[in-house]
Amino acid sequence: MNIKILGPGCARCHETEALVRAVAEETGCTADVEKVTDFREMLQLGVMATPAVLVDDRVMCSGRGPTREEVRDWLAGAGQR
Repeated sequence: MNIKILGPGCARCHETEALVRAVAEETGCTADVEKVTDFREMLQLGVMATPAVLVDDRVMCSGRGPTREEVRDWLAGAGQR
């Protein structure tokens, strides 16, 4: 599983990255978590608002930070695909 956290480096982006990493660790998810700060790459991925979270290149959240429960659901659901 590949998780991308998109954002220029603002506080909300850092909070989102920390939350995703924490939930992945709590759940034992062995995902590659990548931080993307390049605006061109964000646009290529179809994201116009940050922070954003992509799981296996699917936009799960954009323009806001996710909740802990959302991240937990995404990680559980990705394993079922």
